[in-house]
Amino acid sequence: MREGFVYIDSFYAGIIKEEDFGYSFAYSQEYLQSSNPKPVSLTLPLQKEKFTSPTMFPFFDGLIPEGWLLNIAIDNWKLNPRDRMGLLLVTCLDPIGNVSVHSSKEN
Repeated sequence: MREGFVYIDSFYAGIIKEEDFGYSFAYSQEYLQSSNPKPVSLTLPLQKEKFTSPTMFPFFDGLIPEGWLLNIAIDNWKLNPRDRMGLLLVTCLDPIGNVSVHSSKEN
């Protein structure tokens, strides 16, 4: 089971996990109780309960590069193009937009 720590505007917002059944995403309690929490996307609104899906959530899948940029990542890091969680953890440290995914929690 792998996990990624999700940040919105550099604030820790939640965790995405690869589990036996598929994937889960949950916002952190601290983030939900912060002064101005924003949802990761419209399809993942703010809530205490975790989201589950048998496949990678479309929003997170959309963060993964495509085309020639994906090919560069696959070739340089020897990644499996079908390993969506692996691609997310390696290529989404600084994607376009305000959401990033890290393989370890930043302080």
